[in-house]
Amino acid sequence: MRPPRCLCEICTCGRHRCPHKPTRIYDNGQQPGLTTEYVEKYPKYSNVSPPRSLKPKQEYQMRRGKMEGITTFKSDYLPYEIVKRPFQVQEEYKPKTGKIELGTTYQKDYNAYKIQPVALVRPLERKHTTGGKLDTIPTYQDDYRSWEVQRREPIKVEHIYHPPTEKFGNSTTFQDDFVPRELNPRQSFRPPCVAKLSDVPFSGTTSHRTSYIAHQLEPKFVRSKEEYKPSNQPFEDLTTHRKDFKGLPGQLAQSCKPENAKVRSSAHFNGVTEFQDRFQPWLVSLPEVRKTREYVPPPGNMDFNSTSHLAYVKHDISPAVPIRPVSNQRRTDAPFQGNTTTKDDFKAWSSCRQEITKKQQEIPKPTGKFYDLTTFKSHYLPHQIIPAQSFKPIHAVVPNSAPFQGETMYQTEYTPKKQEICPANYPSPPGYVYVKTDSHGHKFFRQLTPECPKLFNNPIPKEVAVVS
Repeated sequence: MRPPRCLCEICTCGRHRCPHKPTRIYDNGQQPGLTTEYVEKYPKYSNVSPPRSLKPKQEYQMRRGKMEGITTFKSDYLPYEIVKRPFQVQEEYKPKTGKIELGTTYQKDYNAYKIQPVALVRPLERKHTTGGKLDTIPTYQDDYRSWEVQRREPIKVEHIYHPPTEKFGNSTTFQDDFVPRELNPRQSFRPPCVAKLSDVPFSGTTSHRTSYIAHQLEPKFVRSKEEYKPSNQPFEDLTTHRKDFKGLPGQLAQSCKPENAKVRSSAHFNGVTEFQDRFQPWLVSLPEVRKTREYVPPPGNMDFNSTSHLAYVKHDISPAVPIRPVSNQRRTDAPFQGNTTTKDDFKAWSSCRQEITKKQQEIPKPTGKFYDLTTFKSHYLPHQIIPAQSFKPIHAVVPNSAPFQGETMYQTEYTPKKQEICPANYPSPPGYVYVKTDSHGHKFFRQLTPECPKLFNNPIPKEVAVVS
Protein backbone atom coordinates (compact mmCIF):
# COMPACT_ATOMS: atom_id res chain seq x y z
CA MET A 1 0.00 0.00 0.00
CA ARG A 2 1.34 3.36 -0.97
CA PRO A 3 1.67 6.01 1.75
CA PRO A 4 -0.78 8.96 1.55
CA ARG A 5 0.40 12.18 -0.12
CA CYS A 6 -0.36 15.75 0.87
CA LEU A 7 -2.25 18.15 -1.41
CA CYS A 8 0.86 20.32 -1.87
CA GLU A 9 2.77 17.23 -3.12
CA ILE A 10 0.08 16.35 -5.67
CA CYS A 11 0.01 19.93 -7.07
CA THR A 12 1.82 20.37 -10.41
CA CYS A 13 1.34 24.13 -10.95
CA GLY A 14 3.02 25.17 -7.70
CA ARG A 15 0.14 27.38 -6.53
CA HIS A 16 -1.44 25.13 -3.91
CA ARG A 17 0.04 25.41 -0.43
CA CYS A 18 -1.30 23.79 2.71
CA PRO A 19 -1.85 26.13 5.67
CA HIS A 20 0.61 25.62 8.53
CA LYS A 21 -1.58 26.44 11.51
CA PRO A 22 -0.61 25.79 15.12
CA THR A 23 -4.18 24.94 16.16
CA ARG A 24 -5.73 21.50 16.32
CA ILE A 25 -9.11 22.27 14.76
CA TYR A 26 -8.52 19.66 12.04
CA ASP A 27 -7.68 16.86 14.48
CA ASN A 28 -10.12 13.91 14.14
CA GLY A 29 -9.26 12.50 17.56
CA GLN A 30 -7.27 9.48 16.27
CA GLN A 31 -3.97 8.46 17.88
CA PRO A 32 -0.99 9.28 15.60
CA GLY A 33 0.98 6.33 14.30
CA LEU A 34 4.40 6.17 15.92
CA THR A 35 5.77 3.63 13.41
CA THR A 36 8.19 5.14 10.93
CA GLU A 37 10.23 3.79 8.07
CA TYR A 38 13.31 3.80 10.29
CA VAL A 39 11.56 1.70 12.94
CA GLU A 40 10.31 -0.79 10.34
CA LYS A 41 13.60 -1.32 8.48
CA TYR A 42 15.99 -1.09 11.46
CA PRO A 43 14.87 -3.46 14.24
CA LYS A 44 15.93 -2.97 17.84
CA TYR A 45 18.95 -4.85 19.08
CA SER A 46 19.85 -5.95 22.59
CA ASN A 47 19.61 -3.51 25.46
CA VAL A 48 22.58 -1.25 24.82
CA SER A 49 22.69 1.84 27.03
CA PRO A 50 23.90 5.08 25.47
CA PRO A 51 27.47 6.17 26.26
CA ARG A 52 27.86 7.94 29.55
CA SER A 53 28.73 11.61 29.39
CA LEU A 54 31.95 12.61 31.10
CA LYS A 55 31.03 16.27 31.21
CA PRO A 56 31.17 17.58 34.79
CA LYS A 57 27.95 18.82 36.31
CA GLN A 58 27.38 22.55 36.70
CA GLU A 59 27.34 22.52 40.50
CA TYR A 60 29.62 23.55 43.33
CA GLN A 61 31.89 20.72 44.48
CA MET A 62 32.59 21.12 48.16
CA ARG A 63 35.78 19.63 49.63
CA ARG A 64 35.39 16.99 52.31
CA GLY A 65 38.66 17.78 54.17
CA LYS A 66 39.22 20.36 56.92
CA MET A 67 40.56 23.76 55.87
CA GLU A 68 43.77 24.98 57.48
CA GLY A 69 43.85 28.67 58.35
CA ILE A 70 47.62 28.98 57.73
CA THR A 71 48.64 31.10 54.74
CA THR A 72 52.04 31.71 53.15
CA PHE A 73 52.10 35.15 54.76
CA LYS A 74 51.55 33.68 58.24
CA SER A 75 54.13 30.94 57.72
CA ASP A 76 56.89 33.16 56.19
CA TYR A 77 56.47 36.35 58.21
CA LEU A 78 56.87 35.74 61.91
CA PRO A 79 55.89 38.44 64.42
CA TYR A 80 58.71 40.12 66.34
CA GLU A 81 58.68 41.93 69.64
CA ILE A 82 58.29 45.68 69.17
CA VAL A 83 60.54 47.74 71.37
CA LYS A 84 59.68 51.38 71.89
CA ARG A 85 62.19 53.90 70.67
CA PRO A 86 64.10 55.55 73.55
CA PHE A 87 62.99 59.12 74.09
CA GLN A 88 65.82 61.66 74.18
CA VAL A 89 65.31 64.40 76.72
CA GLN A 90 66.04 67.81 75.24
CA GLU A 91 68.61 69.82 77.11
CA GLU A 92 67.64 73.13 78.59
CA TYR A 93 68.79 76.10 76.56
CA LYS A 94 71.40 78.21 78.37
CA PRO A 95 72.43 81.42 76.62
CA LYS A 96 76.15 82.11 76.45
CA THR A 97 77.67 85.07 78.23
CA GLY A 98 79.70 87.73 76.46
CA LYS A 99 79.36 89.89 73.35
CA ILE A 100 78.80 88.41 69.86
CA GLU A 101 81.41 89.32 67.28
CA LEU A 102 79.54 90.23 64.08
CA GLY A 103 82.60 90.78 61.89
CA THR A 104 83.02 88.70 58.67
CA THR A 105 85.89 87.99 56.27
CA TYR A 106 84.04 89.93 53.58
CA GLN A 107 84.10 93.09 55.68
CA LYS A 108 87.82 92.63 56.42
CA ASP A 109 89.13 91.74 52.91
CA TYR A 110 86.89 93.87 50.66
CA ASN A 111 87.20 97.57 51.24
CA ALA A 112 84.69 100.06 49.87
CA TYR A 113 85.79 102.41 47.04
CA LYS A 114 84.23 105.56 45.73
CA ILE A 115 82.76 104.88 42.28
CA GLN A 116 81.90 107.61 39.80
CA PRO A 117 79.24 107.20 37.09
CA VAL A 118 80.52 105.94 33.73
CA ALA A 119 80.56 108.61 31.04
CA LEU A 120 78.87 107.65 27.78
CA VAL A 121 81.21 107.45 24.80
CA ARG A 122 79.19 108.65 21.84
CA PRO A 123 80.34 110.28 18.59
CA LEU A 124 79.71 113.96 18.24
CA GLU A 125 76.52 114.79 16.36
CA ARG A 126 77.30 116.53 13.10
CA LYS A 127 74.59 118.74 11.66
CA HIS A 128 74.76 119.34 7.92
CA THR A 129 72.86 122.56 7.51
CA THR A 130 72.96 125.11 4.71
CA GLY A 131 71.70 128.61 4.54
CA GLY A 132 69.56 128.01 1.40
CA LYS A 133 65.74 127.78 1.33
CA LEU A 134 64.17 124.29 1.26
CA ASP A 135 61.92 123.54 -1.70
CA THR A 136 59.04 121.44 -0.31
CA ILE A 137 57.17 120.80 -3.59
CA PRO A 138 56.97 117.01 -4.26
CA THR A 139 57.41 115.46 -7.72
CA TYR A 140 53.73 114.35 -7.86
CA GLN A 141 52.51 117.87 -7.26
CA ASP A 142 55.03 119.28 -9.74
CA ASP A 143 54.29 116.82 -12.59
CA TYR A 144 50.51 116.46 -12.27
CA ARG A 145 48.73 119.74 -12.63
CA SER A 146 45.04 120.23 -11.96
CA TRP A 147 43.08 120.95 -15.13
CA GLU A 148 39.89 122.88 -15.43
CA VAL A 149 37.30 120.28 -16.39
CA GLN A 150 33.92 121.46 -17.50
CA ARG A 151 30.83 119.55 -16.46
CA ARG A 152 29.31 117.40 -19.17
CA GLU A 153 25.71 118.21 -19.92
CA PRO A 154 23.37 115.18 -20.12
CA ILE A 155 21.79 114.42 -23.46
CA LYS A 156 18.13 114.00 -22.56
CA VAL A 157 14.95 114.23 -24.55
CA GLU A 158 12.40 116.33 -22.79
CA HIS A 159 9.11 114.52 -22.25
CA ILE A 160 6.56 116.82 -20.73
CA TYR A 161 3.47 115.10 -19.37
CA HIS A 162 0.19 116.47 -20.76
CA PRO A 163 -2.93 115.21 -18.94
CA PRO A 164 -5.79 114.02 -21.18
CA THR A 165 -8.67 116.39 -21.79
CA GLU A 166 -11.36 113.73 -22.38
CA LYS A 167 -13.03 111.85 -19.53
CA PHE A 168 -12.24 108.15 -18.98
CA GLY A 169 -15.51 106.33 -19.66
CA ASN A 170 -14.54 102.63 -19.88
CA SER A 171 -16.40 100.43 -17.40
CA THR A 172 -14.85 97.36 -15.76
CA THR A 173 -16.08 93.76 -15.92
CA PHE A 174 -17.10 93.96 -12.26
CA GLN A 175 -19.30 97.00 -12.96
CA ASP A 176 -20.89 95.25 -15.99
CA ASP A 177 -21.53 91.84 -14.37
CA PHE A 178 -22.33 92.79 -10.80
CA VAL A 179 -25.96 93.56 -10.06
CA PRO A 180 -26.61 95.03 -6.62
CA ARG A 181 -29.19 93.09 -4.70
CA GLU A 182 -30.74 93.40 -1.28
CA LEU A 183 -29.25 91.32 1.53
CA ASN A 184 -31.67 88.74 2.91
CA PRO A 185 -30.37 87.61 6.32
CA ARG A 186 -30.69 83.89 6.98
CA GLN A 187 -33.39 82.93 9.44
CA SER A 188 -32.05 81.52 12.71
CA PHE A 189 -33.49 78.21 13.83
CA ARG A 190 -31.88 78.41 17.25
CA PRO A 191 -34.38 77.91 20.07
CA PRO A 192 -34.89 80.94 22.30
CA CYS A 193 -32.80 80.89 25.49
CA VAL A 194 -35.79 81.34 27.81
CA ALA A 195 -36.46 79.22 30.85
CA LYS A 196 -39.68 77.23 30.64
CA LEU A 197 -41.81 77.79 33.73
CA SER A 198 -43.80 74.86 35.05
CA ASP A 199 -47.49 75.21 35.95
CA VAL A 200 -47.27 72.54 38.70
CA PRO A 201 -46.78 74.03 42.21
CA PHE A 202 -43.42 73.36 43.87
CA SER A 203 -43.45 70.53 46.42
CA GLY A 204 -40.90 71.24 49.15
CA THR A 205 -41.12 67.83 50.79
CA THR A 206 -37.77 66.07 51.22
CA SER A 207 -36.72 62.78 52.72
CA HIS A 208 -35.25 64.67 55.70
CA ARG A 209 -38.56 66.38 56.44
CA THR A 210 -40.58 63.18 56.11
CA SER A 211 -38.20 60.80 57.95
CA TYR A 212 -36.70 63.12 60.62
CA ILE A 213 -38.22 62.82 64.09
CA ALA A 214 -37.54 65.70 66.48
CA HIS A 215 -36.37 64.56 69.90
CA GLN A 216 -36.35 66.66 73.03
CA LEU A 217 -32.84 67.73 74.11
CA GLU A 218 -31.62 67.22 77.64
CA PRO A 219 -30.84 70.36 79.66
CA LYS A 220 -27.25 71.52 79.30
CA PHE A 221 -24.95 71.08 82.29
CA VAL A 222 -23.94 74.49 83.61
CA ARG A 223 -21.17 74.69 86.14
CA SER A 224 -21.93 76.91 89.08
CA LYS A 225 -19.78 80.01 89.32
CA GLU A 226 -17.73 80.41 92.50
CA GLU A 227 -18.27 83.64 94.33
CA TYR A 228 -15.21 85.82 94.91
CA LYS A 229 -14.44 86.40 98.59
CA PRO A 230 -12.11 89.35 99.10
CA SER A 231 -9.51 89.24 101.90
CA ASN A 232 -10.13 91.09 105.12
CA GLN A 233 -6.45 92.07 105.55
CA PRO A 234 -5.19 95.30 103.91
CA PHE A 235 -2.93 94.97 100.84
CA GLU A 236 0.77 95.37 101.67
CA ASP A 237 2.44 97.18 98.80
CA LEU A 238 5.71 97.93 100.68
CA THR A 239 8.75 96.46 98.88
CA THR A 240 12.34 96.05 100.00
CA HIS A 241 13.39 98.89 97.72
CA ARG A 242 10.91 101.27 99.30
CA LYS A 243 11.84 100.02 102.72
CA ASP A 244 15.64 100.33 102.38
CA PHE A 245 16.02 103.19 99.91
CA LYS A 246 15.82 106.57 101.60
CA GLY A 247 16.37 108.77 98.56
CA LEU A 248 19.41 110.62 99.88
CA PRO A 249 21.17 112.98 97.40
CA GLY A 250 24.70 111.77 96.54
CA GLN A 251 27.51 112.35 94.09
CA LEU A 252 27.57 110.74 90.67
CA ALA A 253 29.81 107.72 90.27
CA GLN A 254 33.12 108.47 88.62
CA SER A 255 34.04 106.52 85.51
CA CYS A 256 37.05 104.18 85.74
CA LYS A 257 37.39 103.96 81.99
CA PRO A 258 40.94 104.75 80.78
CA GLU A 259 41.51 107.72 78.54
CA ASN A 260 41.18 107.07 74.82
CA ALA A 261 44.74 107.95 73.81
CA LYS A 262 45.64 107.12 70.22
CA VAL A 263 48.84 105.13 69.75
CA ARG A 264 50.53 106.40 66.60
CA SER A 265 53.60 105.09 64.83
CA SER A 266 55.82 106.74 62.24
CA ALA A 267 56.46 103.44 60.39
CA HIS A 268 54.85 102.88 56.97
CA PHE A 269 51.81 100.59 57.00
CA ASN A 270 52.61 97.31 55.25
CA GLY A 271 48.99 96.54 54.32
CA VAL A 272 49.01 93.02 55.82
CA THR A 273 47.27 92.41 59.12
CA GLU A 274 47.27 89.50 61.51
CA PHE A 275 43.63 88.80 60.60
CA GLN A 276 44.49 88.50 56.89
CA ASP A 277 47.41 86.12 57.64
CA ARG A 278 45.64 83.75 60.03
CA PHE A 279 42.02 83.88 58.97
CA GLN A 280 41.50 82.71 55.39
CA PRO A 281 38.10 82.79 53.68
CA TRP A 282 36.17 79.55 53.98
CA LEU A 283 33.42 78.31 51.71
CA VAL A 284 30.18 78.65 53.59
CA SER A 285 27.11 76.76 52.46
CA LEU A 286 23.80 78.56 52.37
CA PRO A 287 21.43 77.82 55.24
CA GLU A 288 18.50 75.59 54.52
CA VAL A 289 15.25 77.44 54.26
CA ARG A 290 12.41 75.65 55.96
CA LYS A 291 8.96 76.25 54.65
CA THR A 292 6.58 77.54 57.27
CA ARG A 293 3.42 75.60 57.70
CA GLU A 294 0.28 77.26 56.53
CA TYR A 295 -1.84 78.50 59.40
CA VAL A 296 -5.11 76.66 59.67
CA PRO A 297 -7.54 78.40 62.05
CA PRO A 298 -9.38 76.08 64.47
CA PRO A 299 -13.06 75.47 63.78
CA GLY A 300 -15.73 77.10 65.87
CA ASN A 301 -15.95 80.39 67.75
CA MET A 302 -13.30 81.34 70.30
CA ASP A 303 -14.26 82.28 73.85
CA PHE A 304 -12.02 85.17 74.92
CA ASN A 305 -13.16 85.08 78.59
CA SER A 306 -10.56 83.73 81.02
CA THR A 307 -10.76 82.85 84.68
CA SER A 308 -8.69 85.94 85.59
CA HIS A 309 -10.96 88.18 83.48
CA LEU A 310 -14.13 86.76 85.08
CA ALA A 311 -12.94 86.44 88.71
CA TYR A 312 -10.72 89.57 88.93
CA VAL A 313 -12.05 92.45 91.02
CA LYS A 314 -10.66 95.88 90.25
CA HIS A 315 -9.22 97.87 93.20
CA ASP A 316 -8.71 101.58 93.43
CA ILE A 317 -4.93 101.88 93.97
CA SER A 318 -2.97 105.05 93.45
CA PRO A 319 0.08 104.70 91.18
CA ALA A 320 3.47 104.38 92.82
CA VAL A 321 5.53 107.56 92.92
CA PRO A 322 9.01 106.96 91.43
CA ILE A 323 11.85 107.78 93.77
CA ARG A 324 14.63 109.05 91.53
CA PRO A 325 17.90 110.79 92.42
CA VAL A 326 18.21 114.51 91.88
CA SER A 327 19.27 115.24 88.28
CA ASN A 328 22.02 117.79 87.62
CA GLN A 329 20.78 118.75 84.15
CA ARG A 330 20.58 122.41 83.30
CA ARG A 331 17.65 123.61 81.26
CA THR A 332 17.48 126.92 79.43
CA ASP A 333 14.52 128.76 78.01
CA ALA A 334 16.48 130.10 75.02
CA PRO A 335 15.12 129.11 71.56
CA PHE A 336 16.96 126.47 69.53
CA GLN A 337 19.23 127.87 66.84
CA GLY A 338 18.92 125.56 63.81
CA ASN A 339 21.26 127.38 61.42
CA THR A 340 24.31 125.44 60.18
CA THR A 341 27.29 126.30 58.02
CA THR A 342 25.88 124.18 55.17
CA LYS A 343 22.61 126.13 55.15
CA ASP A 344 24.44 129.46 55.28
CA ASP A 345 27.16 128.74 52.65
CA PHE A 346 25.26 126.59 50.10
CA LYS A 347 22.28 128.40 48.66
CA ALA A 348 19.81 126.87 46.18
CA TRP A 349 20.36 128.25 42.68
CA SER A 350 17.71 128.45 40.01
CA SER A 351 18.69 126.06 37.17
CA CYS A 352 17.07 125.49 33.78
CA ARG A 353 17.37 122.53 31.42
CA GLN A 354 20.02 122.86 28.70
CA GLU A 355 18.78 122.62 25.13
CA ILE A 356 19.98 119.84 22.82
CA THR A 357 22.79 120.93 20.52
CA LYS A 358 22.07 119.73 16.99
CA LYS A 359 24.58 119.59 14.22
CA GLN A 360 23.73 121.69 11.18
CA GLN A 361 23.01 119.82 7.97
CA GLU A 362 25.93 120.15 5.57
CA ILE A 363 24.24 118.82 2.40
CA PRO A 364 21.34 121.05 1.33
CA LYS A 365 18.07 119.41 0.32
CA PRO A 366 17.28 119.45 -3.42
CA THR A 367 14.48 121.64 -4.69
CA GLY A 368 12.40 121.46 -7.84
CA LYS A 369 10.74 118.63 -9.80
CA PHE A 370 12.40 115.19 -10.10
CA TYR A 371 12.95 113.89 -13.62
CA ASP A 372 13.05 110.10 -13.71
CA LEU A 373 14.51 109.91 -17.21
CA THR A 374 17.66 107.76 -17.30
CA THR A 375 20.38 107.42 -19.94
CA PHE A 376 19.05 103.94 -20.82
CA LYS A 377 15.58 105.30 -21.56
CA SER A 378 16.95 108.18 -23.63
CA HIS A 379 19.58 106.19 -25.64
CA TYR A 380 17.76 102.84 -26.08
CA LEU A 381 16.36 102.19 -29.55
CA PRO A 382 13.92 99.25 -29.94
CA HIS A 383 14.87 96.77 -32.72
CA GLN A 384 12.83 94.10 -34.41
CA ILE A 385 13.61 90.57 -33.13
CA ILE A 386 14.50 88.00 -35.77
CA PRO A 387 14.09 84.44 -34.41
CA ALA A 388 17.00 82.01 -34.96
CA GLN A 389 16.50 79.43 -37.71
CA SER A 390 16.10 75.83 -36.47
CA PHE A 391 18.25 73.17 -38.17
CA LYS A 392 16.30 70.23 -36.67
CA PRO A 393 15.35 67.63 -39.32
CA ILE A 394 11.71 67.39 -40.21
CA HIS A 395 9.96 64.41 -38.54
CA ALA A 396 8.32 62.95 -41.67
CA VAL A 397 7.48 59.28 -42.25
CA VAL A 398 9.03 57.96 -45.48
CA PRO A 399 6.59 55.47 -47.04
CA ASN A 400 8.02 52.14 -48.27
CA SER A 401 6.31 49.81 -50.75
CA ALA A 402 8.08 46.67 -49.45
CA PRO A 403 5.99 44.43 -47.12
CA PHE A 404 6.82 44.39 -43.37
CA GLN A 405 8.61 41.30 -42.14
CA GLY A 406 7.04 40.64 -38.72
CA GLU A 407 8.40 37.13 -38.22
CA THR A 408 10.16 36.46 -34.88
CA MET A 409 11.98 33.48 -33.38
CA TYR A 410 9.06 32.95 -31.00
CA GLN A 411 6.59 32.60 -33.88
CA THR A 412 8.81 30.22 -35.86
CA GLU A 413 10.11 27.98 -33.03
CA TYR A 414 7.12 27.94 -30.64
CA THR A 415 5.05 24.76 -30.68
CA PRO A 416 1.67 24.97 -28.97
CA LYS A 417 1.19 22.49 -26.14
CA LYS A 418 -1.93 21.14 -24.56
CA GLN A 419 -2.88 22.99 -21.38
CA GLU A 420 -2.93 20.65 -18.44
CA ILE A 421 -5.15 21.26 -15.43
CA CYS A 422 -3.60 20.81 -12.01
CA PRO A 423 -5.25 17.90 -10.18
CA ALA A 424 -5.30 19.99 -6.97
CA ASN A 425 -8.00 22.24 -8.48
CA TYR A 426 -10.65 19.55 -7.97
CA PRO A 427 -12.33 19.00 -4.59
CA SER A 428 -10.97 15.46 -4.78
CA PRO A 429 -8.00 14.97 -7.16
CA PRO A 430 -8.69 12.30 -9.79
CA GLY A 431 -7.01 9.01 -8.96
CA TYR A 432 -6.77 9.84 -5.22
CA VAL A 433 -8.98 9.12 -2.23
CA TYR A 434 -9.26 11.49 0.76
CA VAL A 435 -7.70 9.98 3.88
CA LYS A 436 -7.52 12.62 6.64
CA THR A 437 -6.63 16.17 7.64
CA ASP A 438 -4.04 16.55 10.38
CA SER A 439 -4.02 19.14 13.16
CA HIS A 440 -1.91 21.57 11.06
CA GLY A 441 -4.35 21.65 8.11
CA HIS A 442 -2.58 19.22 5.70
CA LYS A 443 -4.99 17.23 3.51
CA PHE A 444 -3.70 13.74 2.79
CA PHE A 445 -4.89 11.70 -0.23
CA ARG A 446 -4.04 8.06 -1.11
CA GLN A 447 -3.39 7.11 -4.75
CA LEU A 448 -5.56 4.33 -6.09
CA THR A 449 -4.02 1.16 -7.52
CA PRO A 450 -4.47 0.19 -11.20
CA GLU A 451 -6.97 -2.48 -10.04
CA CYS A 452 -9.75 0.14 -10.19
CA PRO A 453 -9.67 1.23 -13.86
CA LYS A 454 -13.17 2.66 -13.63
CA LEU A 455 -12.00 5.64 -11.61
CA PHE A 456 -9.34 6.46 -14.23
CA ASN A 457 -11.76 6.24 -17.14
CA ASN A 458 -13.90 9.07 -15.74
CA PRO A 459 -13.59 12.11 -17.96
CA ILE A 460 -12.28 15.36 -16.40
CA PRO A 461 -15.17 17.83 -15.99
CA LYS A 462 -14.86 21.00 -18.03
CA GLU A 463 -16.29 23.29 -15.35
CA VAL A 464 -13.14 23.45 -13.27
CA ALA A 465 -11.90 26.78 -11.88
CA VAL A 466 -8.21 27.21 -12.56
CA VAL A 467 -6.46 28.82 -9.59
CA SER A 468 -5.00 32.15 -10.66
